[in-house]
Amino acid sequence: MNDADLIARFLQGQVTPFNTLVWRWQDRLFNFVLRYVGNREEARDLCQQIFIRAYRNLGNLRDPERFSTWLYQIALNTCRDQQRRQQRHPNLSLDHFEEEHGQPHPALKGTASQPPPTDARTHEQDLRDLLSRALQTIPEEQRVVVVMKEYQNLKFTEIAAVLETPINTVKSRLYYGLKGLRKIFDQWGISEENIGYEL
Repeated sequence: MNDADLIARFLQGQVTPFNTLVWRWQDRLFNFVLRYVGNREEARDLCQQIFIRAYRNLGNLRDPERFSTWLYQIALNTCRDQQRRQQRHPNLSLDHFEEEHGQPHPALKGTASQPPPTDARTHEQDLRDLLSRALQTIPEEQRVVVVMKEYQNLKFTEIAAVLETPINTVKSRLYYGLKGLRKIFDQWGISEENIGYEL
């Protein structure tokens, strides 16, 4: 049963089809949000918010065949809303953490200004962490495209639909985003082979 069929049943009053949609999309959505925000706990919270928004607004979806595009748009808007909230509360910023605690926030370890530990290259989890940190260093509009294309395996047409942006703009953002990541890895002394192009 495809997403559109599940949506039709949900709109007829059945609850189970929405649970199936969550089951079907939760891993993919979590991976997208995690690479966007770079924090596992925050990504879990945001995924809950995304599915709540989807549940409440599913009746407003005009074309059930475009559910994936619609869901990614909700995910992206939820992530951006969270980013704006964090920017409005400087007391919660990473810089403030360092001022208060006398040391950098753990999320800043291994960023461009502080090279990662050499043994990180041999551990898969460490490489994923490094990649997550690297993704946070490139502009948001590039990061979104890199994550959607390289990790979600979306087509350019799908990304363009989610972002409501011309395909050539999407391609340009992907090019510059990947270029930025390569530059970061060069600074850290990590080759694309070592990172496994997880990139």
